[in-house]
Amino acid sequence: MTLVSVKVSTTPFEGQKPGTSGLRKNVRVFTQTNYTENFVQSILCALGNDLTGSVLIVGGDGRYYGKQAVDIIIKMCAANGVSEVIVGQDGILSTPAVSCLIRKRQTTGGIILTASHNPGGPDGDFGIKYNCSNGGPAPDSVTNKIYDISTKIAEYKLCPDVQVDISKIGTQEFSVDGHPYIVEVVDSVNDYSEMMKEIFDFESIKGFLASGKPGLLINSMHGVVGPYVKRILCEELGMPESSAVNCIPLEDFGGHHPDPNLTYAIDLVNAMKDGDYILGAAFDGDGDRNMILGHKAFFVTPSDSLAVIAANIDVIPYFRKTGVKGFSRSMPTAGAVDRVAAKTGREFFEVPTGWKFFGNLMDAGRLSLCGEESFGTGSDHIREKDGLWACLAWLSILAARKMTVEEILKDHWLMFGRNFFTRYDYENVDSAPANQMMNNLEKAILDPSFAGCLFSHANKTYKVAKADNFEYTDPIDGSISKKQGLRIIFEDGSRVVFRLSGTGSSGATIRLYIDSYEAEEAMHSLNAQDVLKPLVEIALKISQLRELTGRQEPTVIT
Repeated sequence: MTLVSVKVSTTPFEGQKPGTSGLRKNVRVFTQTNYTENFVQSILCALGNDLTGSVLIVGGDGRYYGKQAVDIIIKMCAANGVSEVIVGQDGILSTPAVSCLIRKRQTTGGIILTASHNPGGPDGDFGIKYNCSNGGPAPDSVTNKIYDISTKIAEYKLCPDVQVDISKIGTQEFSVDGHPYIVEVVDSVNDYSEMMKEIFDFESIKGFLASGKPGLLINSMHGVVGPYVKRILCEELGMPESSAVNCIPLEDFGGHHPDPNLTYAIDLVNAMKDGDYILGAAFDGDGDRNMILGHKAFFVTPSDSLAVIAANIDVIPYFRKTGVKGFSRSMPTAGAVDRVAAKTGREFFEVPTGWKFFGNLMDAGRLSLCGEESFGTGSDHIREKDGLWACLAWLSILAARKMTVEEILKDHWLMFGRNFFTRYDYENVDSAPANQMMNNLEKAILDPSFAGCLFSHANKTYKVAKADNFEYTDPIDGSISKKQGLRIIFEDGSRVVFRLSGTGSSGATIRLYIDSYEAEEAMHSLNAQDVLKPLVEIALKISQLRELTGRQEPTVIT
């Protein structure tokens, strides 16, 4: 029996412009009549001639409204000429797993249902993101097309009679408008797990975990990574089940903020302080971010984590097989990996925030390892950052080096020096004063007289070497990305960076980044907040952040 699709009249919604990580809004916005359908239709139409006969991956982090959105997408793909949809069981697929499946199955792309580290539940956030055939986030050329279509949309198409039970693994075949249509429900973990076995030496890690050393404590924060941790770390590598906490994906993440940092993963921090664990890790809602802790909650900054993996990259079999190409970091990230690249003779790239910039370099064969200060680390095995991959990389290093996390960091600093780094997040700031602050600051630092200015606090004085609004010319396609963050660079190499974040669903988030390098071993054991305090105060004074926003303290300090 052939099922028949229908066309539904609609009108555009304002603001369906995908950001760096897709379209993120409050759940109540997405559940408006036709809102989700409009955006999904815009994605499908943006595929142009590739739409008919296409194959798409669909899955998400398990947050509230995810299953309803999967059902809508399956019905709409049926009516729009898509030949096959591959969906994770119960709609569950981590963002790294979607990238893995796109590349393994060589599909047209994938639709990811996530708002990443943003809160979930009926009062939380939801998001829809499109990834292209390389497995990475859609570039500006695609997201701009999606947005343009969303501003003019007059109808969408769906086949309401396509009914799929996404709780059962298997393949269902339909005939829609006379054309075959397949929906395959797959195990959410299998393909990703097989990929990890090809990248890492599981026997080495398994032996390390069985060696009688203090164990691991892995907190999945009730996000999508829970099933992956259970399958890979517990079943494959022998980690005790008791070491895996909050591993059941919940629609509201247990009422918590699924963001792996020292503020929102405080339960892990406290448990690490109180217990006897050699390594702790936490992951965000969709599984692409990670936080690494050592014994007694020794904190590894994302910048240092990236640099340590770079310096020890040869312990990972994947890189011995593929060869090590370049290293890269996002502009706000501390420059620790720069020094590893320089000492090891690797090509280095500083790019704007957004994983798509790394993807271009990877596709061109010039990048192996990259990361962002926002707890994202990854490599060219996929085109997304990958939280569990980073944890396995650290376990590989621990197994090979036979040192603690803290010992490895101190040894690294002795060889390369230490980049002290902190990030201050001011969340949900009123947009008007946030924009005023950024506009005033940009005007001030771009004045030619700003270069050479001296700024002092306590016993420290810094002289401005240069200041700009970061601009990036992609070495692969020549595209130019402007206004990527306000930078003040001092003569000693210290940096102050300000950015307005686009990953929240309401208000504005002002992010202040401080990076300062110290070569002297005597400085390496000092507290980062103490070392960076003068620069923080100077940055707040220059920007007038407190005066303009009324915020005396940040929401989160990393």
